[in-house]
Amino acid sequence: MGRKLFTCHGGHIALPDDALVLVSRQDGGNLIVIPPREVWERSELTSVELMLWSFLVAATGKAMLDRLPQLEGGCINYWDAGNWALNDGAEPEGPKTAREHRKVHLHLLGRSRTAVDPSWRWGEAPKFPDYVDRYCWASEFERLSAEECLNIVAQAEALLKASYGMDASHIAPWFKCHACGYPSPIEHGREQGVCAECQPNFPADSPLTGLSR
Repeated sequence: MGRKLFTCHGGHIALPDDALVLVSRQDGGNLIVIPPREVWERSELTSVELMLWSFLVAATGKAMLDRLPQLEGGCINYWDAGNWALNDGAEPEGPKTAREHRKVHLHLLGRSRTAVDPSWRWGEAPKFPDYVDRYCWASEFERLSAEECLNIVAQAEALLKASYGMDASHIAPWFKCHACGYPSPIEHGREQGVCAECQPNFPADSPLTGLSR
């Protein structure tokens, strides 16, 4: 689900897929916070998992408010999503039940007082399209930039430690991708120098793949 930016015991921070950003960066930005394991409903998480995920959600939202100038005087909408995955037209096609096909993930939707898109006017509820129109609706929306994401991840990590008592050992180390500049967690204890999204563009013997932060 999109580009993974940060991982800890509370779950993951991710950018949405480039083709399905819900709020353009200049109108407030869109990040996703995914729980530590796949569940169809948040009540399926253990009490500890739910607590740690809630810490990550709060830290991410606060970091967006702290580090995104476009959110000056604005706020965050926290949207528990998963509806489009249940549409009859979604894979696998046909009727679906939530327990079998829904995957909990929380969209953090930045609400800017200066938003220009009609779907995100300040002081109004968001306006989402029907399933069949979702890609056309989102086609002009931009993901948060690499610099914006670096600032958010660094602030979220600091907040998890200072405000929520999360130990550093419960937070995966991360690095700045040398190709795209986005933050990326180090997977399986081995840093690649380039993130998973950029790796297909670089051969294994490329000098970039072995660089460290």
